[in-house]
Amino acid sequence: MEELLEFFDRVFMGNTLGDYALFLLIIFLGIVLKPFISRVSNRFLFRLLKKYSEDIPVEKFQKLLHKPVSYTLMLLFIYVALTNLQFPPQWDLAPREEFGLHLLLNRLYFVLLYSGFIWIALRLADFIKLVMISRVQKKDDKYTTQVIPFFVDAIKLLVVVFGVLVILGSIFGVNVGTLVAGLGIGGLAIALAARETLENLLGSFTIFLDKPFVVGDMVNVSGITGVVENVGFRSTRLRTLEKSYVTLPNKKMVDSELDNLSLRTFRRANFSIGLTYSTSIEQMKAIVKDIQEYIDNHPNTNQDGRVRFKEFGNSSLDIMVVYFVDTMDWTTYLDVKEEINYRIMEIVKARGASFAFPSTSVYIEKTNSDQ
Repeated sequence: MEELLEFFDRVFMGNTLGDYALFLLIIFLGIVLKPFISRVSNRFLFRLLKKYSEDIPVEKFQKLLHKPVSYTLMLLFIYVALTNLQFPPQWDLAPREEFGLHLLLNRLYFVLLYSGFIWIALRLADFIKLVMISRVQKKDDKYTTQVIPFFVDAIKLLVVVFGVLVILGSIFGVNVGTLVAGLGIGGLAIALAARETLENLLGSFTIFLDKPFVVGDMVNVSGITGVVENVGFRSTRLRTLEKSYVTLPNKKMVDSELDNLSLRTFRRANFSIGLTYSTSIEQMKAIVKDIQEYIDNHPNTNQDGRVRFKEFGNSSLDIMVVYFVDTMDWTTYLDVKEEINYRIMEIVKARGASFAFPSTSVYIEKTNSDQ
């Protein structure tokens, strides 16, 4: 036992082996206990917020805070472990108050620690976003659902700005008041440099005030059609029909011609069918009449449909078919259109006619030549 104590009392680079062993033990305990402490602390915090959490399960709350809380806890364990160690005297480092390695490491550690607290605050903002969206969805308020992400992003921006100011003031000793005043003087230069960003920010306010669309609407802008999924500070994100994710600057969403397809009362179908030239006048009239009656009586169309013998095509007699489907849903529209197309095929067949296809007739004139 005495030999073991003597072994741990040996000094190496200004610290005993016992100090190094204690350092490693604390780090090991931090790695092992970190998940448990994180889970317990998150559950305790969730209980404090439970009456505001709506139907958000504790698992989601833990998932949001697990990484930042674990990161911060590990930094605290490292701080406790390092308090038992000293820099070797032979390094002749400057005191913590003077510029040198000791001061740089100390400030770097606290920057990382404060960053952990900022990270936790940002995740709490994400939790607030989940709670607010859950409440609004029960009321089916699309406009408020659109504003919530913007509002939460504004909170997160303020958290980051406040956190950076705290780091500059408490760790680096910067006079925050003087810094803010200096930013006020240089505000014009910053505004000119970030003119496009400011234009997009003003575009987002225009979207919220003018309400040309809300999250969930299908829009067509600059030749791009998609469903609005998010409106942020700088851009609006659309999910296209091809399921790609398109990001458009808010300035373009405001300045360009925008067609809100979700506000249409009907979806229009407009196409032509071609029948062979062998089709008689009586067959043409009967086919046009049957298609018109079917479209007029269909439960998903209105009375504005038009079926007419349009023109004499190069290889067909063309019938124009135009009707309006009473739905905003793209899948329902396709289903109705398919149903009508099948019925048109049945009508043409029942009337003894045939669909035409591109063809060319060649006439060869024979002449008698002198022998």
